[in-house]
Amino acid sequence: MEMEKIKQALASCEFFKGLRDRDIGDIAGICQVKACAGGAFLFRQGDFGEHLYIIVEGQIHLERSVDFGQRKGSVVIESLGKGRVLGCWSTLLGAPHVLMSSANCQRPTTVLAVQGAHLRQLMISKTDFGFNILEKLCFLLRDRIQAAYGAMEKI
Repeated sequence: MEMEKIKQALASCEFFKGLRDRDIGDIAGICQVKACAGGAFLFRQGDFGEHLYIIVEGQIHLERSVDFGQRKGSVVIESLGKGRVLGCWSTLLGAPHVLMSSANCQRPTTVLAVQGAHLRQLMISKTDFGFNILEKLCFLLRDRIQAAYGAMEKI
């Protein structure tokens, strides 16, 4: 994927929308393009997480496995499409983390993968940029928690 298309995908995604062009360029420089087939998992619950992912095209279900003794299965927390972000947020805080959900590609999907440690370094080196990212993260996590609660209520 061309660098210009990576920048466009970043600039239009929910998490990076409104950032300065130079900040988008810095983020683009640490992105890797990853393609997944329909039915493939981008990551699985219980894996060690190090990346954030921006969906360029496709559809991903965030799923959580549940075990209520006799009843076992998985619950779709949220269905995510173009411009949405998912992954391991604690890497932005410099902390290791085990993923609490799985990301199941519903159809062929392309994502931009950003190693959280690299984004963290950008955030530390540019504090105004870092503050903007953490502010966006707070709102995004609030929305994901609400979606998880909503999914659990359906069980």
